[in-house]
Amino acid sequence: MPSAAEAEGELSALRAEVGALTRLLDRDTAEGGQVLDRLQVAQGFEKALGAALADDLRAPEVGAGAASGWVELPRYENQQMLPEGVSALSQHVTVPGVLMRRMGQIGLVDRAEGTRLQPLLKPGQRLVSREGDLWRWDGFRAGAEDAPSAAALRLEQLNRHEVLKTEMERAEAQVVAMRGAHDALVARLADLTRADKVARETRREADREVNEAMRAFNRAESERSMAESRLESLGLAVSRHAGEAEAARKQVLEAERALSELGDLESARALAEDVRMTVEAARMTMMTRRSAHDELRREGEARKGRQQNVTKELSGWRHRLETAEKRSAELSDRKATHERELAEARAVPDELAGKRDDLVRSIEEAEERRRLAVDMLSAAESAMRAAIAAERDAERAASEAREARAGAEARVEAARETVAAAAERIEDEQETTPEKLLTRLDVAPSDMPASEAIEADVNRLKRQRDALGAVNLRAEEDAREVRTEHDTLAQEKTDLEEAVRTLRSGISSLNREGRERLLTAFEQVNANFRLLFTHLFNGGEANLVMVESDDPLEAGLEIMCQPPGKKLSTLSLLSGGEQTLTALALIFAVFLANPAPICVLDEVDAPLDDANVTRFCDLLDEMCRRTETRFLIITHHAVTMSRMDRLFGVTMQEQGVSQLVSVNLKKAERLVA
Repeated sequence: MPSAAEAEGELSALRAEVGALTRLLDRDTAEGGQVLDRLQVAQGFEKALGAALADDLRAPEVGAGAASGWVELPRYENQQMLPEGVSALSQHVTVPGVLMRRMGQIGLVDRAEGTRLQPLLKPGQRLVSREGDLWRWDGFRAGAEDAPSAAALRLEQLNRHEVLKTEMERAEAQVVAMRGAHDALVARLADLTRADKVARETRREADREVNEAMRAFNRAESERSMAESRLESLGLAVSRHAGEAEAARKQVLEAERALSELGDLESARALAEDVRMTVEAARMTMMTRRSAHDELRREGEARKGRQQNVTKELSGWRHRLETAEKRSAELSDRKATHERELAEARAVPDELAGKRDDLVRSIEEAEERRRLAVDMLSAAESAMRAAIAAERDAERAASEAREARAGAEARVEAARETVAAAAERIEDEQETTPEKLLTRLDVAPSDMPASEAIEADVNRLKRQRDALGAVNLRAEEDAREVRTEHDTLAQEKTDLEEAVRTLRSGISSLNREGRERLLTAFEQVNANFRLLFTHLFNGGEANLVMVESDDPLEAGLEIMCQPPGKKLSTLSLLSGGEQTLTALALIFAVFLANPAPICVLDEVDAPLDDANVTRFCDLLDEMCRRTETRFLIITHHAVTMSRMDRLFGVTMQEQGVSQLVSVNLKKAERLVA
């Protein structure tokens, strides 16, 4: 199913073609009406009817006393039948009563059967084919390869006009439906975008809180692990110290047993020694246990400090929990507020729709006033051109009159001199006066030919007399040769005149078809140009105007554009960037009318700033979506390169060695994603 933009483009093309055909048909409509406009022909039989009746269809339907035109006559009492197997062309054509006699004698055959059936035709009958071939009862035949008649072309244009009107009505209904669906989808997209934005913000907030909780949990886990490791090392130290104390007690018992076994002195000495050793061992044990006590005290202080830190962090987490609850309540309030705003916003499209209808009516009224102003301007320009032409004709007539007056005076003076010279000549040659010579000739001066003619006749007769000379014995043969050459030249002249008529007919048909195609293409390109200009400039107005001639084949083209905030002017009065954007809009308008498989743009974004380069890239994306054209952009602009599907560049990793490098940006984006 085509998109809304494609449907609008198709509708614009149909409107342009219908408008061009309407103007062409109105221009070709004869004054006073023509019978061509009163008949209907089935599609595909236009060339057959055009070959059968040709330019006779352009004659009007008149009364009995009119000089020229179609007059309705009663039907034949005994109508001639067409050859067997030949169907009447009237079965496919609806004609007025004035053509019934003519249509009853026209048959429709296949192209291959026309030559065989032509000898069977009766006086007044003719055969035609759907391709436009003609076989007449008197032996004349015309092939469809000749240029089609103007009547056939107009019939095809009329049928094409009706088909296009039907297609345009269907396209308009489709565009209206698509616009409604597009508006609904746009509203739905806006609602989903707002909901997605709120959900994304809520998710980012929750992710941030989860990350903070995870970081706090990881810190607590690491501190717990460190405390457990320290507790284990302290347990090992206590176990080691208990073993050392048990060994010391065993040593004391052994010393006591040894002391009891000794004598008095020796036992005393031994006892003293044992006591000294016991004291020394006790001192060492005391020092060891004091150091262990100090270490335990330090560890207790460290644990106390860590306990205080944990208490502080616990209070902080409780504060964050309270803040999160407040934040949740605030989000709930904001949600309720947004729901109220959403309810209010849902009522806005109806108001905007009403305002849009008012604006559409205002735009239509303004467009109507603009059309009236354009028509008045065209009429005024036509009147001005007519006045200028009349002024030139008057000046030319005055100049010709002055030249004619000067020539007449010169001729009068020359005539006087000629009269005097003639009188002298008559006196010399006839020895009489002009009056006496006129009396002798007994001829009225008004009946006499001009003197130049008489003089020319006399000189001609003298030359003929001198040229006769001796008798020409080959006079008859020379006369026959001259007559043969004259007949040959006359036949060649007839052939040339017929060829000139055929060529002029072909040129006229080509010009008519060229005007039709040019007007259709012009309307389509103009509509695309207005749309793309408004898209590029975010507003404004632009159009193409034919100037210098009313004939489209001889007219020039002027670009009229009005960017937002500026007056309507020609292209040459805009800035460099505006001229570039306008030229791009015109180029792409032509591409939309007749897309090419590939388009190369060399540094077209050089005069544009970043904002206009972004608009240019957006337009390229739209062109790629609506056409099958591949665009090759030569550029140094970073924004343009970032919007391309693939980049090609040349690098020189080694001195004097160039290497082609290509990057697929779409594939790179997918890999990064």
